[in-house]
Amino acid sequence: MTDLELEIKNLRISFHTNDGKVQAVRGINLYLNKGETLAIVGESGSGKSVTAKSIMGLLPPNGIVEDGQILYNGENVLKYSEQQYDLIRGRTISMISQDPLSSLDPIMKIGNQMTEVMLLSNGKRRYHTEKVTRRAAFRKAAELLKSVGITDPQNRLKQYPFEFSGGMRQRIVIAIAIASNPEILICDEPTTALDVTIQAQILDLIKTIKTERNMSVIFITHDLGVVAHMADRVAVMYAGKIVEEGTAEDIFYRPAHPYTWALLSSMPDLATHEKLEAIPGSPPNMIFPPKGDAFAGRNRYAMQIDFEREPPLFRITDTHAAATWLLHPQAPKVELPAAVRERIERMKAREERTND
Repeated sequence: MTDLELEIKNLRISFHTNDGKVQAVRGINLYLNKGETLAIVGESGSGKSVTAKSIMGLLPPNGIVEDGQILYNGENVLKYSEQQYDLIRGRTISMISQDPLSSLDPIMKIGNQMTEVMLLSNGKRRYHTEKVTRRAAFRKAAELLKSVGITDPQNRLKQYPFEFSGGMRQRIVIAIAIASNPEILICDEPTTALDVTIQAQILDLIKTIKTERNMSVIFITHDLGVVAHMADRVAVMYAGKIVEEGTAEDIFYRPAHPYTWALLSSMPDLATHEKLEAIPGSPPNMIFPPKGDAFAGRNRYAMQIDFEREPPLFRITDTHAAATWLLHPQAPKVELPAAVRERIERMKAREERTND
């Protein structure tokens, strides 16, 4: 029996705008194993959220899937009708967005929103063994609020979203997302709108829920630091492509792509005293994708070939690969930037102290 939960093959997605066709996702391949956390990391506009929304069947009307497959339980969900999507969306695959207010109805009490999800899920899910009554749904809603750290849940169910803080609203969204016991939870920048202290609490909550419920998680973020202690594997995405993928240890301790180096160099931590390195330039206009490596124009280590030919994904180990010409046997040897080496040493030291 395979551990494979979800597989994305050669996915290509574009958006048709007044200015032209935006090539948002350009032939990516990803997989998610049962019970693991896969982090997809990259700057805004790299295609991370588009990929997540395509799994959920939530692309806007101008979004077109030009090629590829998204296989869940052996079925290509890209061929699903809206009715078929309704059997999995929010039920076996749930999603948490970065803005909890956009996920909650401002004029409906929290209890009604939560019970509505459970009642609909019970009626439409393919496999369910018991009928959920409204009273039972309210009991379960109170239990869910308590499980995500909201005290006095019985009374809180009677309140509206505006009566909760941003962190509490995100906890409610998480409770709703796990109400139907999904197999996969997609977290799309779930802590972006929160302050640092609340971010840590939400991350710990997601990690705990994932372990307790044995869920698989896809975590999307622009900040590598957010997933440092959450992810089992990491895919680094840039200009619609996966430029590096590997285990968390591969990416954080043995990064191979200059873009990953840049992300690590710009990642703050408590031991950072010097000025953080900003990534120079801007991502390319994806109406006119670059001919070669899309990161070449921002890459201080770029060679002539980077501007002429797109690099393949070079396999470094069984778990680690990167799409950079620096890995070609004939490429000049480039040392890790000092800022990246120092960051890695600090991470290793911190991990050793934690383990001790």
